[in-house]
Amino acid sequence: MNAAAPLPPLREDLRLAEAASEADGAPAWVIEDPVVNRFYRIGWLEFECLLRWGAPAAAVAAEIAAATPLRPDAADVEALGEFLARHQLLRPGPEASARLVAQAGARRWTSWRWWVHHYLFFRIPLLRPQRLFAAVAPRLDLLFRPATAWTVVVLSLLGLGLVFRQWDVFARSVVDSLSPAGLLGFAGALLIAKTLHELGHALVATRFGVRVAHMGIAFVVLWPMLYTDTGESWKLKSRYRRLAVSSAGIVTELGLAGLATLGWALSDPGALKTACLYLATTSWFLTLALNISPFMRFDGYFIVSDLLDFPNLHERSSALARSALRRTVLGLADPWPEDFPAARRRQLVAFAFATWLYRLVIFVGIAIAVYLFFFKALGILLFAVEIAWFIALPVWRELRIWYKRRAQVPTGRRRRLALLALAALLLLAIPWKSEVRGHGLAHATRQQAVFSPYPAQIKAVRPAGPVAAGELLAELDAPDLRLRSLRNEASLRALDVRLTGLQAQDRGIEQAGVTAGRLDEQAAELRSAADELGRLALRAGFAGLWLDTDRQQQAGVWIGSRAPLGILVDPQRWQVEAYVGQDDVDRLQPGATALFYPERSVQAIAGKLIEVDRTRAATIAEPVLTTRHGGPIALAPHSEQAVPAEARFRVRIALAEAPPTLRETRGAVVIDGERRSLLGQAATTVLATLIRESGL
Repeated sequence: MNAAAPLPPLREDLRLAEAASEADGAPAWVIEDPVVNRFYRIGWLEFECLLRWGAPAAAVAAEIAAATPLRPDAADVEALGEFLARHQLLRPGPEASARLVAQAGARRWTSWRWWVHHYLFFRIPLLRPQRLFAAVAPRLDLLFRPATAWTVVVLSLLGLGLVFRQWDVFARSVVDSLSPAGLLGFAGALLIAKTLHELGHALVATRFGVRVAHMGIAFVVLWPMLYTDTGESWKLKSRYRRLAVSSAGIVTELGLAGLATLGWALSDPGALKTACLYLATTSWFLTLALNISPFMRFDGYFIVSDLLDFPNLHERSSALARSALRRTVLGLADPWPEDFPAARRRQLVAFAFATWLYRLVIFVGIAIAVYLFFFKALGILLFAVEIAWFIALPVWRELRIWYKRRAQVPTGRRRRLALLALAALLLLAIPWKSEVRGHGLAHATRQQAVFSPYPAQIKAVRPAGPVAAGELLAELDAPDLRLRSLRNEASLRALDVRLTGLQAQDRGIEQAGVTAGRLDEQAAELRSAADELGRLALRAGFAGLWLDTDRQQQAGVWIGSRAPLGILVDPQRWQVEAYVGQDDVDRLQPGATALFYPERSVQAIAGKLIEVDRTRAATIAEPVLTTRHGGPIALAPHSEQAVPAEARFRVRIALAEAPPTLRETRGAVVIDGERRSLLGQAATTVLATLIRESGL
């Protein structure tokens, strides 16, 4: 703007209202834009400028300096003019009209910006309920009395106390309700809770004379959320009234959660108890986990803003944090956007950093959820849009400012930053990372689990300890088999005597053939019984350690064929069956050194890689490594077999020594692989994901 030219006129439809004073007592006003229903808070200087608007900027500044204690200059007035122009608060002139046309073109559905904006956020107004609420609010005066509030609080505390006394039953009920029908119930409870939440905002706003412009559905990354437009609450001078409006939804939902909790505790099993469970869990969880957070623009943010009487908390704290970064990292002597005491400024900067970190986690989580929800190609595209818009773009804008102002950075600071950037680049680009990590199960190369061949009675079990090859490990008995063997022996002797007698008779030759056949059958059965009894003498197949015997398996105890009697291991030779990821398997070659870290042990065991499978494992052969049995390898959902959720490749490692426990041990493996830079590894991972998900 030209300081000597008259300032462009304001729009005639704008409204100016006095607002609550600033924290330091300075007066404040609110500019209302009725077209878009937005409000802009201004201070004393801006108000004085608006009173004299239309004159040249230099004249406005001079007149304010003469009439008030304020001492502005033309640049301050021009800055206000730029703010008004940026938010379309000035009467459109030729330049403004051209700018509005350009902005309108960007908002058309043919523009990529339109698609990005409406994918990330859009609203659908459904109701204009001002007349309805104006008529209903006076009749609901009972809900706003202190006695009602105290009654709800007492009943909610009583319900929580009763639930804590039977917490196991409550938790089990929640888990049991996680079924398709239960999810529909939770969805219905969520709809009821959020409807009452928004009605709470609307009714409290109406009682304080705030117009509820409209209610409807907002879509955040295609996720539907009810909303109530109570933007005019900024007209309220009392911050406590604004606080009441902003907290009404959470208070309503907490009251509903407390009463539903009491209802669940007092009701008998049935539909009512189930409905109370749905309402209680959804209301407690969403209120405490989502709405109460001040790091997103939900109720918690507006509550904190009203408590501190600090409008635009996110924007102002973020501006301070950006200035702090520029002053600290670049060494720029930028003035602070606003003057605050040092302690208050540090708190706001810390809040901004916490907000950035919280949003980073939330936006990455949303991007991953979107990627998993949609089909492959669209999921990748929407994931990229999420990351680019919410994370990469803000960082890029700030880095552009740093680059443009690089000449203002002190020379020494520039050199240190350049060296730091070079070191970071080298750290990312140099192929120094050689470790490949995985999870595995260590076991003896030779081991013999000893079981009874069939149900039998224990006669003796060798105590645990070293054994030689061929030594008896356990001796079992089968009384019914032994009795059958004795009967076979008796029959064999009787048939032998009969056969001898028949041979001495004149006509015995005719029956001798039949008797001889029966004699052979009995002899075969006797040999079979002897062989089966011989199987009950369980011997060591090799020299080793006899372990894991059960003291309860004493003589006379019957044991089945699936109950182990013990395990014989060769303590000299151990190996690890391990699994590594798809991105790491090409970096491994047999002969590479490896380390095995047993669980609950800090001492590593050295080893050597002896085999690498080049085809992915269809299932995990060692169930103890899967999450189903408390292990680290995730399984594919709804899979009866141990199918890994991500591609895993099996490798085998020969250990130099046995684990301290001398038993099968789960642990982590670290293998020395082909060196690769972090940048190269990230690029490989991204490329592999794109190829895999695109179906190429």
